[in-house]
Amino acid sequence: MERNLSALKPSLVWKHFAEIVRIPRPSGHEEKIREYVLGFARSLGLECKEDEAHNIYVRKPASAGMEDRKGVILQAHLDMVPQKNNDKQFDFTTDPIDAYVDGGWVTADGTTLGADNGIGAAAILAVLEDDTLVHGPLEALFTATEETGMDGAFGLKAGLLQGDILLNLDSETEGELYVGCAGGLDANIVFDYAPAALPAGDYEAMRLTVKGLKGGHSGIQIVAQRANANKLLFRLLNARAEELGLLLASVDGGGLRNAIPREAEAVVVIPKANRTAFAEAVEAYEKTMIAEYAGIEDSISIRAEACAAPAAIIPADVAAKLTRAIVGCPDGVVRMSTAMPGLVQTSTNLARVVSAGRTIKLQCLLRSSVRSEKEALGEAIAAVFALAGATTELTGSYDGWNPDMHSPILKAMTASYEQLYGTEPSVTAIHAGLECGIIGSNYPGLDMISFGPTICYPHSPDEKVEIASVAKFYDFLVRTLGNIPRK
Repeated sequence: MERNLSALKPSLVWKHFAEIVRIPRPSGHEEKIREYVLGFARSLGLECKEDEAHNIYVRKPASAGMEDRKGVILQAHLDMVPQKNNDKQFDFTTDPIDAYVDGGWVTADGTTLGADNGIGAAAILAVLEDDTLVHGPLEALFTATEETGMDGAFGLKAGLLQGDILLNLDSETEGELYVGCAGGLDANIVFDYAPAALPAGDYEAMRLTVKGLKGGHSGIQIVAQRANANKLLFRLLNARAEELGLLLASVDGGGLRNAIPREAEAVVVIPKANRTAFAEAVEAYEKTMIAEYAGIEDSISIRAEACAAPAAIIPADVAAKLTRAIVGCPDGVVRMSTAMPGLVQTSTNLARVVSAGRTIKLQCLLRSSVRSEKEALGEAIAAVFALAGATTELTGSYDGWNPDMHSPILKAMTASYEQLYGTEPSVTAIHAGLECGIIGSNYPGLDMISFGPTICYPHSPDEKVEIASVAKFYDFLVRTLGNIPRK
């Protein structure tokens, strides 16, 4: 496998991306990547600083003759989603990403690649380094901890940025210009319980696992109707627990709040007399799920294996309420947009279900371009779990970014793309939380566009970025900077 990314074109972009993938930067552990960006900016003699929210700001003066152009802010985030396959030994806080070329793509060995948003950051560093480019006044904004809460964007204070135009380099389909995005809301759900003793009698413990799902970005890939491992696990428990006398001891399903769960597992205790019936039920259920998700999921695996007996179990009444609430919890696409065909308007992702001794915690990430609809969905989820005796806290609400189809930079970029490639770009919105909406609320009047190269399967170990699209994306960025209108 070819691992020399620096040999790819455009060379400056891939040089910086090759450095970025070697720097550990999962959300909340971004110290080293901040040091890299600041050190690089200082080596170029550029004004730079880190703000209180750990965003990095860099300023580059206009090239000769371009001083009268509108100021442009180039923006990307520095953190990445840390997802790996279960059989991959990897520590995202210390280990470099093992990136390599696979045909026309760059991907990673068993982990997320971090092209989201490492390629955007690398493109900005390339622009800062290249003194042959023609551009007006430039500012680079590298935001912190986007993937787990958009902390940097929320912490960005008014008065720092001076530009008129913001180019967000965090979109994932080349040839598309994004002019709007969804807002978000977190539902944090907690069941409290007192652990119960193992039942007396002839019981044994089994580990029930759901894995092999595709997962992916809970906004971008939600329209693909992929299976949610948490939902599949509890659907089986709901259907067969009472009949087979299953008792739930623990559960650990899903991972990050913004990733569709690929894997989930539960430890159950079962009467030995029902072991064969349980094994048959699991096998039949796997076949049913494979049939249901034919053409969507191609590697569904549902297994039950003997395991060590747990120290305690979740009380049967709590487990039953939990199971029914999860089965009844909305998940996936809730409503499609009528204004923009093909665009998801509202969705929710049951991202996490985990027990920890005396509590079971769940996380749902809700997205919508309609504030009232997002709030109503949050209330609906809270109502489902209230009926089951759980508490729900709705946090982290942020609004979306409303499209401006008369945007001057939209017109300029549409013209630039057509000049370069002989066709108009697609103008659309994205069902994901771009930082544009949050930044725009602190800087009203900013003219904003989001665009990027083609990245497939972000937020999953299958993530990959198309090499040819990176070249087109960067050439388009350079052409755009040379065509920025005068103030």
